[in-house]
Amino acid sequence: MDSPQILQFVDEAVCAKTGKHLNNLQRKIIAGILKNKKYADVAETYGYSSQHVKKASHELLQMLSEVFGEQVKKSNLESVLERHIHQNITTWGNNNTFKDSNKISYINNCSNPCTRTPDETQPENPDLQQTSKNQTKIETIDKLRQFGLSDEQIAEALDIPLEHVKQVDLEE
Repeated sequence: MDSPQILQFVDEAVCAKTGKHLNNLQRKIIAGILKNKKYADVAETYGYSSQHVKKASHELLQMLSEVFGEQVKKSNLESVLERHIHQNITTWGNNNTFKDSNKISYINNCSNPCTRTPDETQPENPDLQQTSKNQTKIETIDKLRQFGLSDEQIAEALDIPLEHVKQVDLEE
């Protein structure tokens, strides 16, 4: 999984927990840590003082510890993120939660706000709901492919037949 996808995952996880998105410096710090850069290198690359980056990093890692429910340090950030990305995909797939947008908020691109509020004024229309579910499934499969998962991994994670995953290519 590449850095932009990881940053998106972290941003959406932070937003879901705090209601705020990562700022530019926080994103640069995470990208720097994932590239094994020192805080001084990050500071120099982006024109910040080393002390400012170090302080912002400390605050960021504390916030990520709260978001992910475990201690996050510079030395374990990558493994924590990999574990939580895998956990979210697996949990989501095993529960067949295409219907529950809160369960997939880490995977979907959410614009604003971070969590969806159902529109109770809309009448229930089974055909419309099925179309919406199918579109969500297609978007989710595409997104998981962008994360680097194979069709076999996607089928296993979502607990759906491999043929359904492969058919998404045909529908586009």
